[in-house]
Amino acid sequence: MVLKNLIKARKGHGHGEPLSDDVQLVESGLLPGFEALPTVVLVLEKRTLRVAFANPSAESMLEMSRRQLTQMAWHEMFSNADELMETITAIADHRFNATHLDAVLERPGHEPLHVHAVVGFLESAQEYVLLELFENERHLRTDREERIHDLTAVNKQLIRNLAHEIKNPLGGIRGAAQLLEFELGARERDELREYTQVVIKESDRLQTLVDRLLEPHRHPHIVGDVNIHEVCERVRAVILAEFPRGLTVVRDYDVSVPDLRGDKEQLIQAVLNIVRNAAEALRERISQGDARIELQTRIARKVTIAKRLCKLALDLHIIDNGPGIPEEIRDRIFYPLVSGREDGSGLGLTLAQTFVQQHEGLIEVDSRPGHTEFQILLPLDC
Repeated sequence: MVLKNLIKARKGHGHGEPLSDDVQLVESGLLPGFEALPTVVLVLEKRTLRVAFANPSAESMLEMSRRQLTQMAWHEMFSNADELMETITAIADHRFNATHLDAVLERPGHEPLHVHAVVGFLESAQEYVLLELFENERHLRTDREERIHDLTAVNKQLIRNLAHEIKNPLGGIRGAAQLLEFELGARERDELREYTQVVIKESDRLQTLVDRLLEPHRHPHIVGDVNIHEVCERVRAVILAEFPRGLTVVRDYDVSVPDLRGDKEQLIQAVLNIVRNAAEALRERISQGDARIELQTRIARKVTIAKRLCKLALDLHIIDNGPGIPEEIRDRIFYPLVSGREDGSGLGLTLAQTFVQQHEGLIEVDSRPGHTEFQILLPLDC
């Protein structure tokens, strides 16, 4: 009955195509089952790849009504329709009975859809091809989170070993330089003291770097009730003190977000590192007076963090209108010593990720020119 109404609607809109194929689909008796499926189901005409049927889940995912969908063909729905076109055509030409594949479907003005697609041939309605889509974002996030966690664990152990190996000889180098400087001073060879000063200062700089690498492992994890908005306000005050002109820090808080259990100082440092990175990237816009950083808090429901399904989670977004993260380092920005600035240490985001992971949370980033968005998910009720 649903598709018969759609046929009437199409006829009323002047499509003028034969109705026998649509009637064949109705008479196949498949539609009631498709209606009840929680996954997205599209039935396409074999000849034109026009949408002949879309279930309620398809309307929800694609954000279009059934009437709109049934007036469109596959290539009109997605800007990269060719990605699945060959497979759909092969199924329509009886070259396969069914096939599975992962795809990213792009729509103008919308976020890309990461889906697992099942394309099948309908024996009882041979003029049609069945397309079933499963949202793949959760699986992609889980896989990405596992890779990040494993990589972080390896990096953490490597950093600790490397830092200790550097620290021991570094003290000896600095001590030797100080003794040499004392001897040179006694012999009134002050012009050579410049060289010993270089050695001492560079040793101190490396010592500071090593201390920062070891910082997350030195201090105890002090757990208490933390109000995330107090954390954000502290960070906001620090950044506006460092950049008093040309930068606007916008608050977009959900006051219903409850306190979380965590180490307040570590969370302040994590958020501060991200916001300070954003401010440094915004220097050009700060000079123009239109730099903007937004701190946004929300509650996320039924999210998976570290393979655990959490009923509630804190969803913190840090958004800036800077130039974006350079593409060549976008996949490596949480690695130690990777920085998009020549004068950057490459440790700020590494430490931020370490602190977030110590709170059993997740940190992700999405960046393009004019919009960089860090998302921190912290469990509230798991």
